[in-house]
Amino acid sequence: MLLIEDDPADALLVEALVEDGDLGIRLDWVRSVSEGVEYLRDRTPDCVLLDLNLPDAQGLEALGQVRAVSDAAVVVLTGLDEKLIGLAAMAAGGQDYLVKGRVEPDLFDRAVRYAIQRKQAERTSVALQASQLRAEENARLERGLLPTPLLRPGSGVAVVPRYRPGRAHALLGGDFYDVVEDHDGTVHAVIGDVSGHGPDAAATGVALRLAWRTLVLSGVTGIRQLRLMEKVLLAERSDRQTFATATTLTLSPAEHTATVLRAGHPGALMRSATGWDWVEVPGGPALGFAIGSGDETTWPETTLVLPEDAALTLFTDGLFEGFVDESRDRLGEEGLLALARTVGSVGPDEFLDTLIDRVEGLAATAGGLDDDVALLYLYWQRHQAAP
Repeated sequence: MLLIEDDPADALLVEALVEDGDLGIRLDWVRSVSEGVEYLRDRTPDCVLLDLNLPDAQGLEALGQVRAVSDAAVVVLTGLDEKLIGLAAMAAGGQDYLVKGRVEPDLFDRAVRYAIQRKQAERTSVALQASQLRAEENARLERGLLPTPLLRPGSGVAVVPRYRPGRAHALLGGDFYDVVEDHDGTVHAVIGDVSGHGPDAAATGVALRLAWRTLVLSGVTGIRQLRLMEKVLLAERSDRQTFATATTLTLSPAEHTATVLRAGHPGALMRSATGWDWVEVPGGPALGFAIGSGDETTWPETTLVLPEDAALTLFTDGLFEGFVDESRDRLGEEGLLALARTVGSVGPDEFLDTLIDRVEGLAATAGGLDDDVALLYLYWQRHQAAP
């Protein structure tokens, strides 16, 4: 407990009250607000006892200076004729006030103890409100980053998405995905990852995801689509270091083909009759690095012919870049493929959940996954019914 009091006699009375009481806390004493402020810059006592008549600050000015540097509970000390000032101090953020010369040990102990408890309750309330606001913000960001796939009834393509936040982030990161079906049955999909974490990365991810859907619905696909998304990134990013990786797919159920463009994003897992394999088509730079190159073939298009029983799993790099042991070795692409093969040919939901659980199990020894993880599992609906 810190006492800010310039009168030695009053300070001795407070020391006696502390000694006679049962609070069990140490009392430190300074003689001015400036000394108190300096003390509070380095330490946070449970309670500050503050005289409102000091040589370098008077009345509520002294309380304002203390509250500006410390979140400690404050009990103000007033004279016999200063009751209104004491009430005003409570309205200005003090927890209680005591009148000098009229304080018994029991009253002193009770006032200090209740002041500390009220301050703790206030902090808890503020923390709860902040938590609720974060949850609401997460929900808004999640709707923007991870929308429901826009597929028609009876679509030739089925999609199963998943998202897992990293352990270190209160807010979503910049991972995003989306799926939209054209009137002719062609299905477009994107998965991407904005560098960094927190609200700025998430907001940029939302802007890119919305831009992608708008472009698809406007008939803009391929390289032009990526170039326009890059322009959106440059306009929305919070600093020049921010970039985004992305993979786009155009799936034709009639032809069983997938046209892929890869902008700095990792490859994919493909399931066929022989099991899971790693597929990584030629790609170009991440969004944010290619603008101004003047090369319209920056992102090469690759068309894959997929068997009727094929499935593709797209994901962000948080799935395989996490540490998997105390030596801080990373899972890597080969390790992820090996895990996928151990899961085998099961239904989409079981495959994704089991794969994520096993990755998280390996990462548990290193403290868990730091990065967010987004996944899309896509397969031909009319030829492959989910088990």
